Amino acid sequence: MVTKSTTDTQLERILAARHHDPFAYLGVHESQGKWVLRCFLPDARCVWAKVAGNWEALSRDHPHGLYTLQSSRKLESPCLLKWEQDNQVFERHDPYTFPPMLSDHDLYLFNEGRLLQAYRMLGAHVVEHCGVRGTRFAVWAPNAERVSVIGDFNRWDGRIHPMRVHGSSGVWEIFIPGIDENALYKFEIRNRHSGHILVKTDPYGFGFERRPGTAARVVGPSRFTWHDQEWMRNRAKADWLHAPFNIYEVHLGSWRRGDHNRFLSYGELAQTLVPYVKEMGYTHIELMPISEHPLDESWGYQTTGYFGVTSRYGTPDDFRSFVDTCHRAGIGVILDWVPAHFPKDSWALARFDGTALYEHEDPRLGEHQDWGTLIFNYGRNEVRNFLLANAHYWLHEFHLDGLRVDAVASMLYLDYSRKPGEWLPNRYGGRENLEAIEFLKQLNIMVHEEFPGALTIAEESTAWPMISRPVYLGGLGFSMKWNMGWMHDTLAYMKHDPIYRRYHHDQLTFGQLYAYSENFVLPFSHDEVVHGKRSLLDKMPGDAWQKFANLRLLLTYQMTYPGKKLNFMGNEFGQGREWSVNGSLEWHLLDVHWHRGVQALVRDLNRLYRDVPALHDLDFSQEGFAWIDCHDADQSVILYQRRARDGSYVVVALNFTPVQREGYRIGVPHGGKYREILNSNAALYGGSDTGNSGSVDAEDISWMGYPHSMVLTLPPLAGIILKRD
Repeated sequence: MVTKSTTDTQLERILAARHHDPFAYLGVHESQGKWVLRCFLPDARCVWAKVAGNWEALSRDHPHGLYTLQSSRKLESPCLLKWEQDNQVFERHDPYTFPPMLSDHDLYLFNEGRLLQAYRMLGAHVVEHCGVRGTRFAVWAPNAERVSVIGDFNRWDGRIHPMRVHGSSGVWEIFIPGIDENALYKFEIRNRHSGHILVKTDPYGFGFERRPGTAARVVGPSRFTWHDQEWMRNRAKADWLHAPFNIYEVHLGSWRRGDHNRFLSYGELAQTLVPYVKEMGYTHIELMPISEHPLDESWGYQTTGYFGVTSRYGTPDDFRSFVDTCHRAGIGVILDWVPAHFPKDSWALARFDGTALYEHEDPRLGEHQDWGTLIFNYGRNEVRNFLLANAHYWLHEFHLDGLRVDAVASMLYLDYSRKPGEWLPNRYGGRENLEAIEFLKQLNIMVHEEFPGALTIAEESTAWPMISRPVYLGGLGFSMKWNMGWMHDTLAYMKHDPIYRRYHHDQLTFGQLYAYSENFVLPFSHDEVVHGKRSLLDKMPGDAWQKFANLRLLLTYQMTYPGKKLNFMGNEFGQGREWSVNGSLEWHLLDVHWHRGVQALVRDLNRLYRDVPALHDLDFSQEGFAWIDCHDADQSVILYQRRARDGSYVVVALNFTPVQREGYRIGVPHGGKYREILNSNAALYGGSDTGNSGSVDAEDISWMGYPHSMVLTLPPLAGIILKRD
């Protein structure tokens, strides 16, 4: 009976691209007192190796491309090869003669879910190893029989560069000499159970080719020099709870377009967007997702390259320069981040190694039916590490000032948007996603510990308690939370014809019952101006004059109500149509005085909010707000104070009907002269210019529970802000 030797079996597995440990066969090995070098180069005609300063030919031991060299002397590692292929001669070190680079400590931390800079271990890194320049590739694929790097450097042939696996860690690694920046690559994975072969892009890839291509691109070390040291120092010690925080939400691909409807680059955006935001008085830009995604129409929320700055607008260093420009202009940058779900694209994360690796196997846990996407398995250490490291990457590598976390409600509830029988309860029989909750706590602890002054903001639409309270007090640990209840109530109220608003007055007043239960942001985001919801301007009732007056009133209400602020691009000048990702905002509308008026109002509101402490100092505290009168439903008028810690205050009067209110007496805390520091009905803003001639004197007549009062003219569909001299 003839049996195959171990060597023959290993050769067959190399030829069939099924070898689990190719380094055990290829490269330099000692055998029976001799040294043998084995190379698998299926497209080479002849191969030489550098031995003691001389080139020695390898023998072709198999017609499919196995070359060997035996020597009584110890062969060098790494070993330099030369081979002839396609009438060309190539010279490069043999990748199978290099030792591994990943440390056991890093692998242990990764498997524990605690390697915060896992992006330094996994992915593709241009490095020098044993004095040789090349690229180290590493990927996590625990259910693979074999993983290979394929790319334009090996004709996308999975037989050429199979990787080594690091024991039970599931991490595969190879250093390939000579591979440098801009090389395109993917991973070819053979599943150990089914034998199926999958071709996947790198989950930790730092760059990708332009769509519709899906290959990762080798990105070299950053060459960018930061100039934002002063910003970063100040951010670390800033009192953000009491500071103005006013966000301009932007989709970079559709804020403006260049000639022939092309995308602006990060550099062009730094020259145009940043000065605009500064001139308008915003404190922060929030970028809709710029991690790599294949489809423009997903707005970036269907991420396939979590560590890749989208190539639509430039390189990672180009984006660093954009952020640096923002910081030097005094503007913070928040990134919209998507840890709640990922797309099903066969070349990306979905069933990455042939199994449900990043997602759950059971669709009742692992699939978002509404969005047609997959849900991360937050209970798996390596998956949780992937997301934590991703958050760390954006904040560390790009100096971002915070993360707005998308779709938090869908993460918290196992039955989110599911019917009975379509979801599985947790181990206690409840609907809470315990693993996701723990992940969010770890995320917020990590951000606040590792990046002083950086913020996390939750898009969360339910009554889940203590979203923005510290983890040590039992909260989830977010810095702030979007106030979706206020936003929905306010927009629902504004859509009513003013004649009917008296019956819905509670939509203006109810929010004060919970306004301080969280650190709230008041958002008019992109979600409110798409999918048939119409633009903010078009939501407003009435003729053209009333629509613009209502919009000015709405924005005045938002900027004077307790809470930090967010507006989507286009809101600030009364964009006419719904937002479309496929073209620029309607900047030509600024030729119309009404649109210019809205823009001028927003600019002045932003500056008032920033410069007047009473409008921002106590955004999160009951002490920062007091009703003067919230009961005048018949005339649809509300009156309130905004106050600061130093005792200063402003008075806000809002008239939600098109009827001018003459002789309207309101109570105030003190006597003296009150200046009208803003009137949304001013002619400058496109209004009819009725108001209070710049100032009003308060009398010693008690009213509405206050010791003093003054008589105002309340312009129609307008808000006024008064400040005591």
